[in-house]
Amino acid sequence: MFRQIAFVGVAATMVSGAALAEDDVKLGLMLPYTGTYAALGEAITNGIELAIEENGGKLGGRSVNLMRLDSEAKPGKAPQNMNRLVNGEGADVIIGPVHSGVAMGMIKIARQEGAITIIPNAGLNAATRQFCAPNIFRTSFSAWQTAYPMGKMAYDRGYRKIATIAWNYSFGKESLEAFEEGFKAAGGEIVKQFLTPFPKVEFQAYLTEIASLKPDAVFAFYAGGGAVKFVKDYDAAGIKNAIPLLGSGFMTDGTLDAQGPAAEGVMTTLHYAASLDNPKNKSFQKAYQDTYGKAADIYAVQGYDAGQMLVQALDAVKGNTSDKDALIKALAAVKIDSPRGPWHFSKAHNPVQNMYLREVKNGHNVVVQVAAEAVDDPATGCVMAQ
Repeated sequence: MFRQIAFVGVAATMVSGAALAEDDVKLGLMLPYTGTYAALGEAITNGIELAIEENGGKLGGRSVNLMRLDSEAKPGKAPQNMNRLVNGEGADVIIGPVHSGVAMGMIKIARQEGAITIIPNAGLNAATRQFCAPNIFRTSFSAWQTAYPMGKMAYDRGYRKIATIAWNYSFGKESLEAFEEGFKAAGGEIVKQFLTPFPKVEFQAYLTEIASLKPDAVFAFYAGGGAVKFVKDYDAAGIKNAIPLLGSGFMTDGTLDAQGPAAEGVMTTLHYAASLDNPKNKSFQKAYQDTYGKAADIYAVQGYDAGQMLVQALDAVKGNTSDKDALIKALAAVKIDSPRGPWHFSKAHNPVQNMYLREVKNGHNVVVQVAAEAVDDPATGCVMAQ
């Protein structure tokens, strides 16, 4: 069974749920439940719950307590929030965050305290590179994984000269660097890189310059409201037919309804698409729709897989969370049958997974092909990967 406890903030008291039972597995969820990223936090939480419910609502034969703490997507609060869950509430496993800035604060405490931490979204490369640790796992992606494969895909489609553009912040820059690495390795040339102020969404001057450069295509990274505005502005500029738009998958994930016809034909790479034709994805989408009354997105998948890995690992250690070394070993050994396709952990604890080339057709991200199979992040600087 589930027990639900929610904390609004670090100083908050329990506001809902039952009292903790001594034999519960305590999962500390440090995710955004308010603000811009609240929908992502809820989707991840739903996915975790669904995976555990499919196992009878238990982990290793023990009841589960989900302790929700709103990260508010505020990096400055991350160390204090992490300490609250680890040392104050005694969480056996921490799951979070969404925001890469929050992840940096969480990782610092996780490394200091040895707290078992599962990252269900934040894609900063450093989490499974120079800041990797035996107790830190990620069920999502690295920035490199989602952009590097598009380099070869672009070259294979005949593009030889490409301009790149993204917000001037860490994930945007890491995405452009990864694409550029892949495109240059294939033989392509980057004619110009544009970095736009975050989180501003004034793109007209950049689009005018892109039109004058006449590259074969453009690769972009934007997400959320920025992706909606950029894709609409790109379409309105009248250059999409002459200069096709490519991107990291987050540019058209969760944004298509708002982008409307402007997104048609945009091609992206990502580790998931709702249209993936495999039995696990079909059963997952149905179960999620039946349970939550809406379609599952990539964030729900990443949460679901975090739940699946806990099911496997806790069953393997017969519910024993007191032996951290044994639990870490069991977590590292999981093999996940995911809606995105099968995956396993690299030595750096990042998923080794397929990346898919998708094209927006009739308002949906349709899988064109596997862009790259079993993509493993380089894990540069990770001592575990040596």
